Amino acid sequence: MKQIIFGTLFTMLAAASSTAQTLPLPSGNPSDFKVKTCLHSVSYAGFWRGQAKLSVDEFLLKAKELGYDGVMLMAKKPHLSPLDYDKEARAKLKKRIQDLGLTLVGLAGYTDFTAGIDKQGVPHVEIQAAYVGQLAELANDVGTKTVRIFTGYERPGIPFDQQYATVLEGIRLSAKEAAKYGVTLVVQNHHDIANHQDVMYWMLKELNLPNVQACWDAWSPNVQGYSPEVIAQSVVKMKPYLAMTIAADYAVWQRPLYNPDLINYEAGKPIMRAVPMGEGVIDYKTFIGSLKKIGYQGYIVYEMCAVLDGGGSIDNLDSAARKFITYVNQFK
Repeated sequence: MKQIIFGTLFTMLAAASSTAQTLPLPSGNPSDFKVKTCLHSVSYAGFWRGQAKLSVDEFLLKAKELGYDGVMLMAKKPHLSPLDYDKEARAKLKKRIQDLGLTLVGLAGYTDFTAGIDKQGVPHVEIQAAYVGQLAELANDVGTKTVRIFTGYERPGIPFDQQYATVLEGIRLSAKEAAKYGVTLVVQNHHDIANHQDVMYWMLKELNLPNVQACWDAWSPNVQGYSPEVIAQSVVKMKPYLAMTIAADYAVWQRPLYNPDLINYEAGKPIMRAVPMGEGVIDYKTFIGSLKKIGYQGYIVYEMCAVLDGGGSIDNLDSAARKFITYVNQFK
């Protein structure tokens, strides 16, 4: 009986998702690759120490001034929270983006489907799926058919397969809600569950939903220590689902910890600091070069989502944002 019920639910979800607008996938022809730049509004959201904060309209003007093709708007305060934008405000924002000649590439959603997994009395997965549904409606209203989501952080003491299954349930329910508005969800390799290409590929294949695709990034596998060969292989692996990528470069700060009993230092975990593209440890030459080889069709979204070398002043943020465009243009 459980198999019958699950099979029926899966069929219903697949049918609903089939009405959603999917994003263009890699063509396999390198000549089809185009550098399309997008600036993520989290870069000017004031979250990180010293980081300047712009309003949504100020950010749009900034992206236009800097020469970006498109923008991604953070779908939470202080930017595009669904709680703050009624239908009239959404219509005004859509027109503003169009008047500026920008493309709204997508909204950035913030999900963690394993949150509260140890507290079964609260329907955390349903709550988050409802949130994604609200973001899908918001996305449709302001002029995009794409919402970025995350999987889930791995919670200690909970079997992995239970957490993995919870993420699947959350994405399925979210995809059904998103399909009501013709919206595609792109899953970023950010949280613990499925941040390796093999697991992400397995997950997307198991989901098998037309409106669930991949936002595959370079920084996660690089920070985990993978070789250029593995980085390139990850791009090829994700080709059937690869619709978006979000880029950020980082430097590594070593953290030696003094042990007075030894009169010596012990190695602490390094800390990452954001730096302009091409100045850090992330191998974007291999990654973007691999995107070009498979005929990647999506945008390259730039974010400054950590404490930035040189501080968070407007001038320093702008300088890094301009360097991103210069860096990626070498791959044209």
